[in-house]
Amino acid sequence: MLEQPNAFTEGFNAFVDWGNGIIWGSDSWLIMNNPWYGLLVFVLIGAGLYFTVATRFIQFRHFGHMWNLLRSSGQGRKEGGISSFEALMTSLAARVGTGNLAGVAIAVYIGGPGAVFWMWITAILGMSTSFIESTLAQAYKVPHEDNVYRGGPAYYIEKGLGQRWMAIFFSLCLLVAFGLAFNGVQANSIAQATNQAFDTPSWVTGLVLVVLVAPVVFGGLRSVAKVAGKVVPIMAILYVGLALYIIVTNITQFPAAIALIFKSAFGFEQAAGGVLGYGIAQAMINGIKRGLFSNEAGMGSAPNAAATAKSHPDHPAVQGFMQMLGVFIDTLVICSATAAIIILSGVIGDPNVEEEGIKLTQLALSKFVGDWGIYFVAVAIFFFAFTSIIANYSYGESNLEFISGHKSAKVPIIIFRFLVLVMVFIGSVASLPAIWNFADLSMGLMALTNLVAIVILSPVALRVLRDYERQVKEGKTLEQITFDPDRFKKLKDEANRDAWKD
Repeated sequence: MLEQPNAFTEGFNAFVDWGNGIIWGSDSWLIMNNPWYGLLVFVLIGAGLYFTVATRFIQFRHFGHMWNLLRSSGQGRKEGGISSFEALMTSLAARVGTGNLAGVAIAVYIGGPGAVFWMWITAILGMSTSFIESTLAQAYKVPHEDNVYRGGPAYYIEKGLGQRWMAIFFSLCLLVAFGLAFNGVQANSIAQATNQAFDTPSWVTGLVLVVLVAPVVFGGLRSVAKVAGKVVPIMAILYVGLALYIIVTNITQFPAAIALIFKSAFGFEQAAGGVLGYGIAQAMINGIKRGLFSNEAGMGSAPNAAATAKSHPDHPAVQGFMQMLGVFIDTLVICSATAAIIILSGVIGDPNVEEEGIKLTQLALSKFVGDWGIYFVAVAIFFFAFTSIIANYSYGESNLEFISGHKSAKVPIIIFRFLVLVMVFIGSVASLPAIWNFADLSMGLMALTNLVAIVILSPVALRVLRDYERQVKEGKTLEQITFDPDRFKKLKDEANRDAWKD
């Protein structure tokens, strides 16, 4: 009687590993002569290249414009609604968390310093991908009775492609990955960091998290946006400021650290050992995987936040630009800060160092600032991961509403809120690698689904971009730029009129 569950568990784990191997690849995919291994890696990079060319390198052409929009992102806010800035902070809350502090450490520990280079490439290409998916989310957003818009991949897949089954599949994958499993991952990182710094039992951390998360998630999407808008900017500035201090005080070693990243990225460090391909594969897979986990470009998660905004100016392209900025801040700023701290500390390659994940980041920081660095990382990961939990919840609520229908979603949402709290506590006290692997599979499936959809719908986003650029070229100010779905043949029949009636 006891053997059957074990056989089932082993079979399930084998299936998940097989699925993750196809989607994410393995450390040795370059020497396995299997073209299907690492499918998402090729699709992700390919889509990013396509969007970069199709938008005429938008991430470079409009880099300054992104910051101009940020300065006015608090304007044009509907009473009780969510501003463009709050939508950006909500998406950053989900992005900036375990992936930035623990994920970077894991990528560097397993893939070597070269993994950082591939995280950069993923982010640069991902900026154009993020523009496309977030612009589509705004174009297909719908109003809601709480005065906060809803939208995202599920909505533009159903309306733009006419495939509700595909939209529901995406939503279910997001609910598993973001709504439940990744919240456990964030809670687990908080519990490890606080245990390392303050010797706090994991169950105590779990209870504290439940108490703090509960009022926010029961407050709904508006509550999530308000908390994220206050916490994320402060913690990001403090963390990046500390990293800059470390770089400046160790500036003589900084050029060598940058050179090491590039050498390791292309396997030059491993060439003498005869395992060039294996070294590149380790760096590439871990860099791209952790980069996607951190900045979420193309995954289809951030568009859920992008759709909620009443942007200024009120044009779908604005949130496209804002979410591009989110990818830049997440990976090219915050992840790079963590990488600089770890590489400059010299803990990578030290045979006496066995820590990995968040504990490795804590150890690296303590090399520069002493033991208080361990406490600082514990506090930073607490706030970063806490805001990730509540933002992940908001994504789950939006997609649960989509599946259930707005009017019949109240009971499922209440049940979902309690499940999130349970998962936060379980994640704090347990190590559940099988669930995390399943979450990776769900995340990969939702990313593939979303990437297929945005490639097909990209002509819509590109026309919206040209409409915005035309108005800017005509000399219109931000207050004068407008959006009318009737100017677009496809959106004329598919965009929600109530969302753009102003």
